[in-house]
Amino acid sequence: QVQLVESGGDLVQPGGSLRLSCTAVGVIYKVYTMSWHRQAPGKERELVAIITRNSDSNYGASAKGRSTVSRDNTKDTMYLQMNSLEPEDTAVYYCNADVSRYVGTSSRNYWGKGTRVTVSS
Repeated sequence: QVQLVESGGDLVQPGGSLRLSCTAVGVIYKVYTMSWHRQAPGKERELVAIITRNSDSNYGASAKGRSTVSRDNTKDTMYLQMNSLEPEDTAVYYCNADVSRYVGTSSRNYWGKGTRVTVSS
């Protein structure tokens, strides 16, 4: 079994920063593309940032210029540094990853349970 464990969500004031982490745990051979998504109350889940195993990255419109995604393949971990946070960034942030568990097997897609970010004064 593979689990994606997110952490770093918190209550932060407008203009503040947060760093989210997502670690894949379990029997893992290789973690491929990883991504952050968020879902605000009453809204659909949306892409925040995506990063390949080679660290090529791309961002959703809400994150461009304010967020940086990175990863450490030695730790099977992805990070999201978010700056200049606004109340509109309040959401549950979810991690997603394609993971293969054994050599020679195809990858499967996994979701984490989410970490809550609240931006409020």
